[in-house]
Amino acid sequence: MEFVHKSVLLNEAVDALSVKNDGIYVDATAGGGGHSSKITELLTPEGRLIAIDRDPDAVAVLTDRFKDKENVTIVNSVFDNILNILSDNSVDKVDGILADLGVSSYQLDTAERGFSVHKDAPLDMRMSKSGYSAYNAVNELSERELADIIFSYGEEKYARSIAKNIVRYRQDKPVETTLELCDIISSSMPAKAKRDGHPARKTFQAIRIYINRELEMLPGALKDMFESLKPGGVLAIITFHSLEDRIVKNTFNEFCKGCTCPPDFPVCVCGKKPKGKLPFKSIAPSDEEVAENPRSRSARLRAVIKL
Repeated sequence: MEFVHKSVLLNEAVDALSVKNDGIYVDATAGGGGHSSKITELLTPEGRLIAIDRDPDAVAVLTDRFKDKENVTIVNSVFDNILNILSDNSVDKVDGILADLGVSSYQLDTAERGFSVHKDAPLDMRMSKSGYSAYNAVNELSERELADIIFSYGEEKYARSIAKNIVRYRQDKPVETTLELCDIISSSMPAKAKRDGHPARKTFQAIRIYINRELEMLPGALKDMFESLKPGGVLAIITFHSLEDRIVKNTFNEFCKGCTCPPDFPVCVCGKKPKGKLPFKSIAPSDEEVAENPRSRSARLRAVIKL
């Protein structure tokens, strides 16, 4: 099995972790193991890496890739289960956690996974390859629910028209394939709206985010990951669109917020102190990386250090 995925912001993300050679680190979305490999290069046998991914294909690749590394533990799970994962592996606190959010190149490029707007395949989009799928969402949700999801998670201005036409289409037969859905979406939009990228891109993003609970689980997962750090530990997150980046930015700012007393109070009475500090605002890929890997264009790296 070939799991091809070019790790985005590879050096920048690992540098942000300030890896100690005997530390304990978590790659919470390990994928093909690019970031994980970079981290393990900096670890001595006394150090440890826990590599997590919900995709069983990724887990199979990771298991083979790190089969000779006794200090690497592979876990098939979702990163919002971080507290249980650490407990199950007899770990209390860690020195750093990295999460590269969103869909992998492997998932996009493997047609049968149903993530791509360019390849015909059964509607799927499940990162875990199990449970509720895009087929279920598209064929079972009400017109109102579909419109809300497409607008909220895809920021698609034609969400109502798309939802209406999906429901109208499925009165005759289920929507079964990716290109079938693409045609419905395209027919729901004016010609001018199709000139800026693929017309189905935002809707596919919205459905993928919804069925994989990507935004739903993120705020709680960020808090659990931050609480899992040792003092001085680093949480680094790579985002790929404004919705998830906004959640990460606001959550990190909340970790770093101190006194919340009204400005006219002469002294602080709330006693609230910052729990973290930001080592930098955000990092975007270099022009060279974007030229080499256009999918990295929208990526942003943010990090917070636990005080």
